[in-house]
Amino acid sequence: MRWLLTAPLWVGALALLAAEPKTNSTSLMKTTNQLERATLGGGCFWCMEAVFERVPGVRAVTSGYAGGHVANPTYEQVCTGETGHAEVVQIEYDPARVSFEQLLELFWKAHDPTSLNRQGADVGTQYRSVIFYENERQKLAAEKSKADAARNFSRPIVTEIAPLKAFYPAEAYHQDYYRKNPNAAYCRMVIRPKLEKLERELPPGP
Repeated sequence: MRWLLTAPLWVGALALLAAEPKTNSTSLMKTTNQLERATLGGGCFWCMEAVFERVPGVRAVTSGYAGGHVANPTYEQVCTGETGHAEVVQIEYDPARVSFEQLLELFWKAHDPTSLNRQGADVGTQYRSVIFYENERQKLAAEKSKADAARNFSRPIVTEIAPLKAFYPAEAYHQDYYRKNPNAAYCRMVIRPKLEKLERELPPGP
């Protein structure tokens, strides 16, 4: 059920939301010598997509599924909680403009990592908090970032850190959902307040 979301967002959020939304891709993203990618799950992928599309240095954000045992799952299958997949976003970014560590800092602020298998009224293992790493460097960075972020929460962080074995892009109607459906109930009641909250907490400009 996509309805209400609560998340502990604190003053000092990264100044990463000032850019215009990026257009995402519905295919597996190619890596180059200049571009890298991060795969993160923090509840509904519509929310996470809307947040990371606004980060300077992010080239594309694709909503999809990862962490399960069913190949090419459908949204309906994932919603049952029986495929093992989480709703995730795969972020293609320019490391010269934004680092993996900076993306993780925003990740902790964009959802509640202390809530097990749920975000607000979205309940199920498909909504779990998770970082999927692609190499040892990302794994170590994720573990350090999680330990650092734990100081900002009164409850233990339950975020899973796991290797990325496969990523399956979600159906086309899930891509750029907030941009295409700004007046949908979930966008008005959940995503828009989340974005406004993050933007209000940005430090003042020069």
